[in-house]
Amino acid sequence: MKSIFSFLMFTLIAGSALANGPAPVAAKPDLAKGEASFGVVCAACHAADGNSTTPVNPKLAQQHPEYLVKQLQEFKSGKRANAVMSGMAAALSDDDMRNIAYWLASKQAKAGFSKDKETVALGERIYRGGIADRQIAACAGCHSPNGAGIPAQYPRLSGQHADYTTAQLTSFRDGIRKNSIQMTGVAAKMNDREIKAVADYIAGLR
Repeated sequence: MKSIFSFLMFTLIAGSALANGPAPVAAKPDLAKGEASFGVVCAACHAADGNSTTPVNPKLAQQHPEYLVKQLQEFKSGKRANAVMSGMAAALSDDDMRNIAYWLASKQAKAGFSKDKETVALGERIYRGGIADRQIAACAGCHSPNGAGIPAQYPRLSGQHADYTTAQLTSFRDGIRKNSIQMTGVAAKMNDREIKAVADYIAGLR
């Protein structure tokens, strides 16, 4: 009786799986299409190879593709508020986003550099060790000591424009950017000088 019951349960489960069909498999990213879409939609602000030369626009080359897809989806949904990027992302399908993201991941990021000698030591201390008395975690814990980040979870920061990083940390702190609980918690405890110092230090990481 037990074996008959087990057989019937197996039949029901298998039948259900067949009825629902196989799980969808994401198509392999098309880098050629990604490059073409990037050239039309993104290159004007982020440069032809993803190495933006405008300090307020982030460098995207060599960024983790999963992170880029997440950000584009959140611009499109409104979870990450930005009038310009929301408009750009609105025209992109999920496949477009993946193609662009994986093409950008294949491009070599250009190194940046720190500019403020007076605060670079403070920036390094915060990045590598945090601020213990205010329970501010070290940036390196999630973004790695050299700023390479952790794929799919934490973005690559190495060489990023200090102006852009400063703007993002300030937006997290002030509740304008709301798509990362972790970063909101960290930035909420930082003052302007600390934000600028760590952003400048990040610009020189490589």
